[in-house]
Amino acid sequence: MSSEWNNVFRDRMRGFEIKHPHSDNEIPVSIKVRVISGCFHREHSPYAYKIIDDYLSCIPADERDFIFEEHESGPEILVFLAVTTAGLTLAKSVVDLITAIVKARSESVMKGDHPQAPVELIVRRFDKTGEIREEKVLHFNYSDPINPGEIERKLTESTKQLLSDNSKPRREKK
Repeated sequence: MSSEWNNVFRDRMRGFEIKHPHSDNEIPVSIKVRVISGCFHREHSPYAYKIIDDYLSCIPADERDFIFEEHESGPEILVFLAVTTAGLTLAKSVVDLITAIVKARSESVMKGDHPQAPVELIVRRFDKTGEIREEKVLHFNYSDPINPGEIERKLTESTKQLLSDNSKPRREKK
């Protein structure tokens, strides 16, 4: 992982933290839907982004508890996770958005978007030492069934692992 990419990611996460008020028991994370090879952005996935844009337009800006960012390798959602004694809380709106993105990718490939490479769902953050920690949550081929309950369950499991002291830094590809 390049130090340049680390710095860009660090700046993006810091900017998110600064611009969005949060409590001490909330931790900023990045949830990424990343294509395995090729691109997953507007130019190559116009059908997918039409579906994603339609979905996002139904959520008033003042009710969004996340930031949606577009990247060549796929969409990224910046969000705060509430960490309590009972566990982690991931907002339903975030799980619904992730599900909508994965479904949009599947539907759009069937309509002609390219490439048809699988996508993976990744959650990542910086730990106390400043290292990027990453957990791969799920892997989707465009023809795989999409189960929102499974996405939520696996995201919660992966995020718990990501936040544990035993989690080792993972190397992120750009």
